[in-house]
Amino acid sequence: MWQPKTGPAGPSRRFFFLARWPVVLALLTAAAVACSAASAGSEPLPGTPKPASAPSAYSSTKSVSGRVTKVLTIVEENHSLEQMRSGMPYLAGLAARFGYADHYSAITHPSLPNYLAITGGDTFGVTDDGPPSAHPLSGTSVFGQALAAGKTADLYAESMAEPCALTGKGNRGYAVRHNPWAYYVDERPACAAAEAGGDFLAAARANALPNAGMLIPNTCNDAHDTDQSCDLGVADNWLRQQLPTVLASHDFTSGALAVVVTADEDDRHSANTVLTVVLQAGLEGSGTVVHTPLTHYSLSRLYSQVIGVAPLRQAAGAPDLAAPFHLPIG
Repeated sequence: MWQPKTGPAGPSRRFFFLARWPVVLALLTAAAVACSAASAGSEPLPGTPKPASAPSAYSSTKSVSGRVTKVLTIVEENHSLEQMRSGMPYLAGLAARFGYADHYSAITHPSLPNYLAITGGDTFGVTDDGPPSAHPLSGTSVFGQALAAGKTADLYAESMAEPCALTGKGNRGYAVRHNPWAYYVDERPACAAAEAGGDFLAAARANALPNAGMLIPNTCNDAHDTDQSCDLGVADNWLRQQLPTVLASHDFTSGALAVVVTADEDDRHSANTVLTVVLQAGLEGSGTVVHTPLTHYSLSRLYSQVIGVAPLRQAAGAPDLAAPFHLPIG
């Protein structure tokens, strides 16, 4: 601590020190309050190391301005919050650095109705993983909402042979049950005009990701085909290859793009609670942990909020995802 020098001092010097001390104490008190405020509300992800220093692109959030105008969702497969947190160190590190929800639940089992919940705000009564021919859905998705509002939409599905392919069972490749846009028959032409998936990184690099976007790994890179050595480590490494380009884009560093990484469902042993990580430039370094109960309907609601339209179906009454993460969407 700084201290005045000792030794004799006349009246004027004593007055100088006495007058100085209230200012010093005020400065020290302000610094302590600032430190306390900075630490409040920042909860590290249990079981993960302290994240390394941020790259220069994220060294400060002071330059982040404007509201979120784009949402990109990446969906992993069939693993719980705890499984993902322990088996995906890269994703867990991002969660610790930006933010995640620890009470986020998928809607049901199996895969398809959860994808429909995210994109349509409802499961539409679907209870299986049947193809689009078995479940032709009328009505609007969040992709259709975006296009109707004069904005952009796209779904990038890895290993899809052609845009909006209506068949494909997976086996380390494209599974149509993981491509929800293919099920909305009224939007088929728009879905068919979307990318086949190969240009995703180019679009990210060019700040050309859509307002309503979804990135779907194939059934190996989403940790679905665990019986074929496609485990969470493989999925984590795939994210490590995709996300740096996204996070380095101006769309992201400006705060315009929010990225949500979640899972369609758990392994049926954890009450369907899945790890859901939210990445947005304003969250950089916060380590935000949201305890509010959220669901895939909350994610559907976020899409509509960012687009600037009313949430679809059951998403209208879903808990808000944007508010607890302090995402600027208004």
